[in-house]
Amino acid sequence: MIKVLLADDHEIVRMGLRAILEGAEDIEVVGEVATAEAAIAQTEQGSLSGKGVDVVLMDLRFGAGVEGTRVMTGAEATREIRKQSNPPKVLVVTNYDTDADILGANEAGAVGYLLKDAPPADLLAAVRSAAEGDSALSPTVADRLMTRVRTPRSSLTPRELEVLQLVASGSSNRQIGNELMLSEATVKSHLVHIYDKLGVRSRTSAVAAAREQGVL
Repeated sequence: MIKVLLADDHEIVRMGLRAILEGAEDIEVVGEVATAEAAIAQTEQGSLSGKGVDVVLMDLRFGAGVEGTRVMTGAEATREIRKQSNPPKVLVVTNYDTDADILGANEAGAVGYLLKDAPPADLLAAVRSAAEGDSALSPTVADRLMTRVRTPRSSLTPRELEVLQLVASGSSNRQIGNELMLSEATVKSHLVHIYDKLGVRSRTSAVAAAREQGVL
């Protein structure tokens, strides 16, 4: 029996996922959480008790949370879960399909990436693949990754994507450096490479080009 934990901040999404998964004889939903932090805590508790979770269905972005506090992302939670002893496999199930999201989840250790509009049969197949440790990607995500392989020069590195995301949020070079623990000179160097790859000359143009290409 494949034991699954659902991690999504929308109850209606969890209900839908549960309904699909519980229709399969070999899958059991053993818990639901609404935050990334709770997913970490529950998988850790299961690991320590010996009654662990096999697969976590992880959303990437969670709700606003308490005012003034930073909300952990699904990718960050995935990275922490993978540090546990005998960790479960993490299958990302989300609405977001930008390069930054896909690469972030992949680097964090997710074994699969599925979009929420995937057919139920694809979800069940992905859960089974994830439980075996095999990769499970939606067609859209697979196409994006293949495009990056075919056009490496124009593909931004994960660090460049992080910098560009912060630029898009309005952060200055100093703020980006503080957030990513980089010197301002290093941030500027990353921006030069970003501009070159996107064929632009300014921060605004870089963000616009990245959004147009589906990178952000």
